[in-house]
Amino acid sequence: MEPANQTIISEFFLLGFSQDSAHQPLVFGMFLSMFMVTVFGNALITLAIISDSHLHTPMYFFLSNLSLADICFTSTTIPKMLVNIQSQNKSITYAGCITQMYFFMVFGGMDTFLLTVMAYDRFVAICYPLHYSVIMNPRLCGLLVLVSLFISLLYSLMQSLLTLRLSFCTNWIIHHFYCELAQALKIACSDTLINHILLYIVAGLLGIVPFSGIIFSYTRIISSILRIPSSDGKYKAFSTCGSHLSVVSLFYGTGLGVYLSSGTSPSSWKGMVASVMYTVITPMLNPFIYSLRNRDIQRALQRILRRAL
Repeated sequence: MEPANQTIISEFFLLGFSQDSAHQPLVFGMFLSMFMVTVFGNALITLAIISDSHLHTPMYFFLSNLSLADICFTSTTIPKMLVNIQSQNKSITYAGCITQMYFFMVFGGMDTFLLTVMAYDRFVAICYPLHYSVIMNPRLCGLLVLVSLFISLLYSLMQSLLTLRLSFCTNWIIHHFYCELAQALKIACSDTLINHILLYIVAGLLGIVPFSGIIFSYTRIISSILRIPSSDGKYKAFSTCGSHLSVVSLFYGTGLGVYLSSGTSPSSWKGMVASVMYTVITPMLNPFIYSLRNRDIQRALQRILRRAL
């Protein structure tokens, strides 16, 4: 049923974290630092992979795409938040909010699919090492990335178009630091049943199906590693998966926190804190996880630093 008193909305208001102006400089400095570290770290990983011919392999090709997706993922939310804090203005235009939702879902989906593709890459490398170069050829690698991007774009477009059909009457306040879809649906005054159905179905598919693929891959990987006779061989095989497994645990652990907190009250900080872990902390830590545990990345970074100096 359409509301009787409907107005055309021009902007939303993002409450963010702190309502106390005295805490705003601290929040601004903290998020600016994390954003700069995220962008610089992921850009450095991408540059190292591009500049070093030894890293032109499927595993590092997917890693460079993951780093680029992480930069874009964080850039959809944090810059607007920083601008709002600096200007002491919590508003975001209606078009800006829909655009932010769209790209947030695009790059969030890309992260999910790329982590799944990377798990498949490690599965082929360890379980079928003699056929690895044939199976993981450049054409397949490029196709996997393009399919991941296409699915993410398609879902985001569908959800954004459905959101454009919604009406917002008098409550234009989003209890979050960015235009989060679930929070926007809560303040809509028109029927959101179709939106929620699509949200839960696709969230389940994007969560359960890729995660099941990762679990299957690592089940086969662990089974193959256990059959390796030497302990040194087992360690080398598992070390190639350690970084990816750490990132997957961090990504899905924080993502689960966001999902579980979605049922809390709109003003609860739990949802926003969980979202910070998912949207900021995880992309920020990914470069450190891969650089600290990967000697090839370390050598490539050292060569870049020597050239710069």
